[in-house]
Amino acid sequence: MNRYSLLFFISALLIASLACSSLSRVKAPDPVISNEVTQIVEIPTSAPAPTEQPTAISQPTAIPPTIGPLEFFTEEFDANSSQDNWMHFSEGSGKESNLRIEQEGEGLTFDLGALDLYLYYIYTPHMYKDTKLTIVAENQGVNNNNVSLVCRMSSDNSEWYEYSFESGGVWYLYAYNGGYNVLDNGGSNDLKQGKAINEYGMTCEDNVITMYINGKMLKSYTDRTYRFNEGKVGFNISSLNVLPVIVNVKSFDIAEP
Repeated sequence: MNRYSLLFFISALLIASLACSSLSRVKAPDPVISNEVTQIVEIPTSAPAPTEQPTAISQPTAIPPTIGPLEFFTEEFDANSSQDNWMHFSEGSGKESNLRIEQEGEGLTFDLGALDLYLYYIYTPHMYKDTKLTIVAENQGVNNNNVSLVCRMSSDNSEWYEYSFESGGVWYLYAYNGGYNVLDNGGSNDLKQGKAINEYGMTCEDNVITMYINGKMLKSYTDRTYRFNEGKVGFNISSLNVLPVIVNVKSFDIAEP
C-alpha cells in the first residue's frame, strides 16, 4: 500500500468515527405534556344500592257509579232510604194540618190526624205503562180505613186507576178523572182485619187491571172506557169517619207484570 492509499484509508476511518460519535449524542425528543384533564370513569361491577326507597305510585281511587232513580225496585222505607223521589197530596174534605209521616223502625208510618182525608204518596221519577205493584202495610189504628194502590197517574195528578181495600173486607176499583168512578167492586175474607199486616197487589197491563190480596187474585177487569195509557205509581192511605188512622207501610214494590 503506497503512502497515498494509506492516507485515504486513515481519512475515511476518521470520518466514520466522527459520524458515529455525532449520532450517539442526539437525544430523543421530550414528551409533549398536554393541559387537558382526562376524566377517568369507573365502571361499577354491580348496581349501586339506592339511597332512598322508591316512591310508590298511588292507584286512582275508584269512583262508584252514580245511582239515579230506579225504575223497578222495592222501597222498604228504612233509615237509609231517601224520600226525595216521592211526593204527596190529598183529596177529601180533611186537612193535612195534623198529618204525620215518619220513618219508624220498619217502614214509614202515616198518622192522618183528620177525618175524610185521602192521602196519596207517589213515586215521581218515572212514568209507567205496564207495572205490577205490591204494598205491605200494617194497621196500627182503628179498623176503619182504606189502603189503596195507584197506577197510571197523569203528570198533573188529574187521572189514574186506583184499587182500594177497606179494612172491613170490601174492595173497589176506581178510574179517577176529577171524581171517583167505580169500575168494579167486591168483598174478600182473605183480608186480615184489625191490627194486622196485609199484602195488597195490583197489575196494570194494557187495559187490563188485576187485583190481589195476600197473594190471592181477586179479579181482573178490562177497561174499555177510560183507557189511561201511562203514568206515575204509588199508594193511598185514607181515613173515613173514625180516628186514629195509623198505618205503617213496610214496603212498596214496583215490578214488571
